[in-house]
Amino acid sequence: MPKYMLIMRGTDETNAAMMASIDEAMAATGRFIEEMIKADVLLAAEGLDDPGRGVVVDFGGEAPVVTDGPYGETRELFGGYFLLDVATKQEAVEWARRFPAVRGSKIEVRRVAEADEVPQAAESDGRV
Repeated sequence: MPKYMLIMRGTDETNAAMMASIDEAMAATGRFIEEMIKADVLLAAEGLDDPGRGVVVDFGGEAPVVTDGPYGETRELFGGYFLLDVATKQEAVEWARRFPAVRGSKIEVRRVAEADEVPQAAESDGRV
């Protein structure tokens, strides 16, 4: 079966709203995770640390430039993900629709490419 990633996307406002009722949000997310475990579709789930503790490596110039967070102009931040093993994109979308999200946040649904879909050129130069 294909794998799909549900990528949690939030803003400063949606993150603040979630933190205002963090106990309730964590309980609802825990129930959602339990539903996915019972349905045998959850492969992994992780939350990401505060963006202020991260860095960006920018390859826009001749040499990579490392910039410490936070990133003042970022409108959306990835907050975490769920990795699902489901039969179709529509099934992944249905799981995403059930997530107890804060109003204004988003979930991006993306299929994970299989190993045989990786271009052969990447294999030959050691990037795989």
